[in-house]
Amino acid sequence: MLKVLIPTIMLIPTTWLVDKKWLWITTTYQSFIIASISLVWFKWDSEMGWSTTNTYLATDPLSTPLLVLSCWLLPLMILASQNHMRPEPINRQRSYITLLISLQMFLIMAFGATEIIMFYVMFEATLIPTLIIITRWGNQTERLNAGTYFLFYTLAGSLPLLVALLALQKDLGTLSMLTIQYTKPLILSTWGDKLWWAGCLMAFLVKMPLYGVHLWLPKAHVEAPVAGSMVLAAVLLKLGGYGMMRMIIILTPLTKELAYPFIILALWGIIMTGSICLRQTDLKSMIAYSSVSHMGLVAGGILIQTPWGFTGAIILMIAHGLVSSALFCLANTNYERTHSRTLLLARGLQMILPLMAAWWFIANLANLALPPLPNLMGELMIITSMFNWSYWSIALTGLGTLITAGYSLYMFLMTQRGPTPNHIIGLEPSHTREHLLIAMHLIPVLLLVLKPELMWGWCL
Repeated sequence: MLKVLIPTIMLIPTTWLVDKKWLWITTTYQSFIIASISLVWFKWDSEMGWSTTNTYLATDPLSTPLLVLSCWLLPLMILASQNHMRPEPINRQRSYITLLISLQMFLIMAFGATEIIMFYVMFEATLIPTLIIITRWGNQTERLNAGTYFLFYTLAGSLPLLVALLALQKDLGTLSMLTIQYTKPLILSTWGDKLWWAGCLMAFLVKMPLYGVHLWLPKAHVEAPVAGSMVLAAVLLKLGGYGMMRMIIILTPLTKELAYPFIILALWGIIMTGSICLRQTDLKSMIAYSSVSHMGLVAGGILIQTPWGFTGAIILMIAHGLVSSALFCLANTNYERTHSRTLLLARGLQMILPLMAAWWFIANLANLALPPLPNLMGELMIITSMFNWSYWSIALTGLGTLITAGYSLYMFLMTQRGPTPNHIIGLEPSHTREHLLIAMHLIPVLLLVLKPELMWGWCL
């Protein structure tokens, strides 16, 4: 674990000491080496599940794919940000890269933590760099408003979790993930216990986000610069799903009854946010709402607590992380050329940038879960386990899948097809850097089809 964490920490002095003309090349190269080293975690040599352990940090089959995804994203965020950061003063560029590195540092410690309190602290610590990135480098004047929404939704959800964890520490005497699964189930019957259950899960449901507490997400996505959108969609939403998977093992007896309203909200959210996507005029907002829809499926898969539901949830989280991040990069390439996120103002781009249109097509097909991509694997596993849990759920999940296909194709047709307006004919061509960026998102998605056991956790 430290062989990845220490080079990540050492990236910060590199960023501040390197010569300014080499800044972006050096940081991209070094972060890519760190991402390559992190692939070592996929090698299992322990029978108990946990490996590369030290006192506080360890990996297991559930956290490994998320850890590798966090490491993989840093070089991609740096690649994506080069163009729009170039006019800024050099110290601001260094500050921006430092914030991205600190975000990766906190994420490695959050996903690798073996103590739940350490996980909680790192879960909260990711707020700070993300908030600074949104409020300082955001695009529009609304960015302070978006930062406030982001901060207060997340904090309001997280404070009950801290109280719940302290109560659990008092009852069990330990909060170590290594031993907590072996403690005897808690006898939970009072109203206080039900409040404790809600306190444990609410922070993660807000972070995911569950429909109803999702209003911070579209605002944060729309206002954030490209790297902020990428890390939010790809990794920070997954912190919620990961935390739920870790905590729900302890909450078992109560979850059977108390999960109903949350499952209903999650399933209803799939349809509602999908319908909102069909009416969107703003490209980034549309991709953000599609994330809420996919995360609703993940929340449902986790809350019904079956091995297939868990496996589907983690596969969908990894696949969605890569695909939605790719979509935000593509939206950014459009924005850098047309300076508008409105779908109607940038049509017919296929005629001008045909290779970009091919990337758009692949990313949209992955988003609507084309076979045999891992998006479909995850969705099918969750839908099957939901159907086994309640036959009625097929109406909501099936309709959600249809709507997803509808808005994904709508997004492609609105941005790429149709007559090209005169005001965008003189666009600059797409760069090799942009093609490399999208390829490094979509190639791992295609490769994971060949070896899905890397990401289906400890459930199967």
